[in-house]
Amino acid sequence: MTTQPAILDWQSVLAADRATVGGKAWQLARLKQFGLPVPEGLVISAGWRRLHDGAAALSPELSGALREALAARGWLNKPLAVRSSAAREDSAKASFAGIYRSCLNVCGMEQVEAAICEVWASLWSPAAIAYRQKLGLVHGVRGAHVAGAAGTPDMAVIIMPLLPAIASGIAFTCDPISGRDDRLVIHAQWGLGESLVGGQTTGDEYVFAEDPLDDHWMLFRQQMGGKAAKAVVRPEGGTAMVSTSATQAGAFVLSPDQALHLAELLRDAAVALDFTHPFYDLEWVWDGDQFWLTQARPVTGRPRYTYPALQTQPACWTRGNTCEVVPDPLSPIDWSSARKMVNALLVQGCLLAGYPLLPGVQRAGLFHGRLYLELSLLQWEYFDALGVVPKVVNALIGGRQPEIAISAPSLGSRLARLRRVLRYMLRSPARRRRGARAVERAMVEAGRWRKQATAEDAAGLRAEILYQFRVVRGAIDLFFLQSSGGGSLSMLVEQLDKYFPGEGYALATALLAGGEPSVTARQSYDLMALARLSQASAGEGVGEASGGCQHRRHRQNPEFERAFNAFLEHYGHRGLYESYFRNPRWREAPEYLLSSLAQLAEVDEAALRARQQAAVADALARIETGAPFWKRAFIQWLAKAAHQEGNQREAARSALIAYTEPVRLILLAAGRYLAGHGVLAQEADIFQLMLSEILRALDGDISAAGVRARVADRNKLFEKWSREIAPGVVVEASRHSTGGWQAPAPGAVAPANNSRRYQGMPTGTGRARGKACLLRHPSDGFKLQPGDILVAPSTDPGWTPLFLRAGGLVVEAGGYLSHGAIVAREFAIPAVVNLPGILASIKDGDMVEVDGMSGIVTLIE
Repeated sequence: MTTQPAILDWQSVLAADRATVGGKAWQLARLKQFGLPVPEGLVISAGWRRLHDGAAALSPELSGALREALAARGWLNKPLAVRSSAAREDSAKASFAGIYRSCLNVCGMEQVEAAICEVWASLWSPAAIAYRQKLGLVHGVRGAHVAGAAGTPDMAVIIMPLLPAIASGIAFTCDPISGRDDRLVIHAQWGLGESLVGGQTTGDEYVFAEDPLDDHWMLFRQQMGGKAAKAVVRPEGGTAMVSTSATQAGAFVLSPDQALHLAELLRDAAVALDFTHPFYDLEWVWDGDQFWLTQARPVTGRPRYTYPALQTQPACWTRGNTCEVVPDPLSPIDWSSARKMVNALLVQGCLLAGYPLLPGVQRAGLFHGRLYLELSLLQWEYFDALGVVPKVVNALIGGRQPEIAISAPSLGSRLARLRRVLRYMLRSPARRRRGARAVERAMVEAGRWRKQATAEDAAGLRAEILYQFRVVRGAIDLFFLQSSGGGSLSMLVEQLDKYFPGEGYALATALLAGGEPSVTARQSYDLMALARLSQASAGEGVGEASGGCQHRRHRQNPEFERAFNAFLEHYGHRGLYESYFRNPRWREAPEYLLSSLAQLAEVDEAALRARQQAAVADALARIETGAPFWKRAFIQWLAKAAHQEGNQREAARSALIAYTEPVRLILLAAGRYLAGHGVLAQEADIFQLMLSEILRALDGDISAAGVRARVADRNKLFEKWSREIAPGVVVEASRHSTGGWQAPAPGAVAPANNSRRYQGMPTGTGRARGKACLLRHPSDGFKLQPGDILVAPSTDPGWTPLFLRAGGLVVEAGGYLSHGAIVAREFAIPAVVNLPGILASIKDGDMVEVDGMSGIVTLIE
């Protein structure tokens, strides 16, 4: 006798483990929990199958429990569906589609018991055995019914009311043929779905395309298919194929509005089950009043959608640049935004050059909760479009990853790339001017959004959220400035390397010191001015301590309060790890700024300016003696262009972050509204929903219990992700791959000549020696003493005030275009980035030397 309950309802299924209830039941129970329309159901747990192996009838114990459960629900004489739910069925790696038995229109205890035994027996059908063998699964021997016997497959059984299907079908929340994730495909047929699943008819097909600016779907194509026959129930039980009426055969099964409603429901189901990879194969039924979901399984063997040149190469995903600004797991709303914005941001240069991008390809991915970029795709696009070799792309992005294999280009390809480079160079100046105007507009519009009255009703909140997301996702001029900051820098390094082999980047870094400050550097200079004013206030007995106490005391000084309010007016939209919607901005939480003033007041700004000027003068002197006179002017022009591009990149980021401040506020307002109506437990739970889910929750299309269940599920997932150490590179083998890349070991630092010297990317000029100060978050910046070598995992703009006190900078993440690299160049700070694992190799207080010219960090003692 099994210790498992004989009969489980959906809630009990969730309390059991997946192996006990099987994949199909597990997925349906989760859909029900998340507020999706799933019919009621009962599950006979898998352990009972072993007790009945080879039996022709149910045991009295199971039969009695089943009769009691059916009678309690009024199902004894109701048409039912009896379906398999094997342990590995409907999983990500094995669908078992059509392998195991399902029995429809089963009426009465006798038919139900027979159907259960028939479903169990399908475990040993030739098709099931062959399928398991094909997947390399040990399928055991029939009769090996001892619980836990090695290799014995388990199967639970689902019993559900048979829905009165006017129409039904299957759907895929991606294109199952091409693999595109911005497509959703629905197949529809009159009557029961058996004819579609079994392949007797093709049914109608509806293909939806995802709106690039929001999470809505648009009917892209509909095609009428063969519907000459349909499956219907027989009065005596079971089903039969009958001819379809001429009216039905000649009409679409679903109207456009019905199809759209179903498409959004299907996508919501996929997002609820797995918002990181929402690619599911679902079955649905329309009963005349509503749509029901009757099965959900991940799409197995989803094709890789990419360029032909990459089909035989693995997909390489990197955190080389993204781990600097978003090192921690993304909340669903963060991913909802990043998935589209990052994709749009990365293609602007290629679009300007007129390169024919592959439509619908996805360049952003979420693994271990972190944001990754498909490096193999970027390497190919920049090479094929503009001739930028993978090595250069890697240097700009950062991280330690391999390169794709590229073949020697033909003469025609080289000429096409040359034309695109020229087109880019001719179009770029005007596009940059547009971008500069877009920065100004964004700052003004973001300020207006922030100051406007917040809607108090669901419809108003929904409209404002949707409008703001569309504006931000459509900010292509800002995206261009963000993504195109490396062209002149790469050319500058290339030119300098010709005359100073191995020193190109070090000299370029020195040339870019000082000059017109970026918005991030200007923010730091303004903060230093505030610090000096704060010190003067303290000298008058006004300044004190830090945080809230200091803020209250500063309010006693009207001059400081005016200056601080002016600072927040310009920079209050910034914050610590500001790319996350969940993190407050300085305008909301100024304590970090106030606590840094005392130490910033000690920074010698004159010495900083002198260091910048000396770096530039030394570099120019070197170029004067080592480069031909006819190249010097070109080198200086490239340096000026690289400096401008770096500043514009920082300005565009600031503008985009300015946009996200009011978006964060309207999201919190929606969170308060939903919490006030019992949908959320607290306003901050709004960040654990995707944009599409927020809109549906405001529309009332997801039950309160369903919303809370999704949030609880994501909270657990987020905790799991937070404990994980995400690798710098994720490699996915292609089904057509002829060879694999060897990804660097996670956390591996690259030692130079010996174990005390570490080679990274040089991103700051000069050398510095000092005590290492290991900081994992800028809020710990009070530990940094003037002249210390700041060692950090990543640095977003919130770290910048610490740069001013540091003698040198060492960062695990980053590349030539990372925030830390740009600001270190401006401040002429010796800096080395792209040293994964350095935090584990150096201890607080170790004496280290940072060589910003060679990229070597040396552990002295």
